[in-house]
Amino acid sequence: MRIFPSQLSKTEQIDLIDEISAALRVAPLFVPKMPRTGKEFSVRMSNFGPLGWVSDQKNGYRYQSTHPETDAAWPVMPQSLLDLWSEITDYPAPPEACLINYYAPGAKMGMHQDRDEDDFDAPVVSVSLGDRARFRLGGTKRGGKTSSFEISSGDVLVLEKDTRLAYHGIDRVYPNSSNLLDHAKEWFPEGGRINLTLRRVSKI
Repeated sequence: MRIFPSQLSKTEQIDLIDEISAALRVAPLFVPKMPRTGKEFSVRMSNFGPLGWVSDQKNGYRYQSTHPETDAAWPVMPQSLLDLWSEITDYPAPPEACLINYYAPGAKMGMHQDRDEDDFDAPVVSVSLGDRARFRLGGTKRGGKTSSFEISSGDVLVLEKDTRLAYHGIDRVYPNSSNLLDHAKEWFPEGGRINLTLRRVSKI
């Protein structure tokens, strides 16, 4: 795992918030559900790119080319995110999906693996925007030893090689620790945190 603290400047973060706001006009946030139980996630979600990650009780975890509620194609991935992928990874193909996970105050993400892709050789790149959060990282088996640390707005984290299939999650978000989402009050009136996760889905 690699961490790039303050990789994005404040201006670059604001530009991404503007890109996200534009995307949500055509691909609004939706609430994913667990496959077996139908329990709703506490995060809300959308996607950039040719593919988007979705989940529901009927069809489970998967990638698809259209929004699950509007059936419209996902918005094009911002060039700044494609450039970031090229800058900090040496993977020879671009990401195909960028999850937009919105953590309102009180939202969190349980320990999980990113394993719905066909290609585990490609890294997973995560961009943190907004409120500070506590990130937890474990091993490749559930229930093993974990460590945790805080990540802040503008930080970028890369899971690759031995940590590509590591269990990870967000224990908590620290409310009002950033005012970045004030730039998009239309979509995020409560503030909170956005995590952008870039993934390559298909093998090259």
